[in-house]
Amino acid sequence: MDGCETIGKDRGAEGTKLVDPFGRTVKYLRVSVTDRCDFRCQYCMSEEMTFLPKSEVLSLEELDRVCAAFVRKGVEKIRLTGGEPLVRKDIMVLVNRLGRHLKTGALKELTVTTNGSQLTKLAPGLAAAGIRRINVSVDSLKEDRFREITRRGDLNQVLAGIKAARDAGMQVKINAVALKGVNDDEYDDMIRWCAETQTDMTLIETMPMGEVDHDRTDHYLPLSLVRARLSEKWTLEDLDYNSGGPARYVRVKETGRKIGFITPLSHNFCESCNRVRLTCTGTLYMCLGQNDAADLRFPMRVEKDSDELLEAAIDEAIGRKPKGHDFIIDRRHKGPAVSRHMSVTGG
Repeated sequence: MDGCETIGKDRGAEGTKLVDPFGRTVKYLRVSVTDRCDFRCQYCMSEEMTFLPKSEVLSLEELDRVCAAFVRKGVEKIRLTGGEPLVRKDIMVLVNRLGRHLKTGALKELTVTTNGSQLTKLAPGLAAAGIRRINVSVDSLKEDRFREITRRGDLNQVLAGIKAARDAGMQVKINAVALKGVNDDEYDDMIRWCAETQTDMTLIETMPMGEVDHDRTDHYLPLSLVRARLSEKWTLEDLDYNSGGPARYVRVKETGRKIGFITPLSHNFCESCNRVRLTCTGTLYMCLGQNDAADLRFPMRVEKDSDELLEAAIDEAIGRKPKGHDFIIDRRHKGPAVSRHMSVTGG
């Protein structure tokens, strides 16, 4: 049964905190619940993708179990990702189960990164489960361009989903991948739109993950250059604000809204990394930009009535968390830094 209704009490007591070899405490778990997506964003995946067989994907019960183990070990924030997490069958069963950690106070935040396509249907339920903030990917406000970037997305459907999320009481942050020659003429309009919709925005440098159908160097845009251009028109005030992720934030004085900059290439954020990523197959990546990983599916399936092996595997993995990633994009390094697509790792 792919559901969580039969899960009993959480196994075990609170464990030791997760501290990596460089003294960083891991408090943030990003969980990919599926590698599938109803979009095919050009920077994220190929147009023709082969998705995982169901037998390799963690059940909702297994996802709940591994999340509970991380919460016992001090993780305070969980973000559900994909693929597109909200296309996972019965995803609200998992969301509601994870919401119990919010009620006990063990988890400070449960959130979702989504393309927005399912929000008109699911936003009220997400809010009722205790989700207060979500991230929605919007790389263009032009309908034709949005469809070109996503290959199949409907901008109006996404905008309706954002409205539904805000109507449900959730704060919305817009994620936009900065793409030279694609959407770099829209950032001023997006700032104005974010002011109108009372949303914040984060700009993200494209990351060299997985084979795609174009040369990433053609579209790589350093955000230091974007910020310099924005500063010619807007007053950007540095903020001492941390959402728990890698973004560095400014406030746009003219609108009062925040802009975050995620710069894995031009200015990496590894020194303060408190994150690990779990794929939908149960593979734990201690670093987005490295291939070293740990298998958490095996200990869960071999020892169903105890989490001793699972927790030991988690501890061993955190002990191997590297100092930083090896991302690079230039004309000499056109291939991906890692072979897996972002949709597999969890965006």
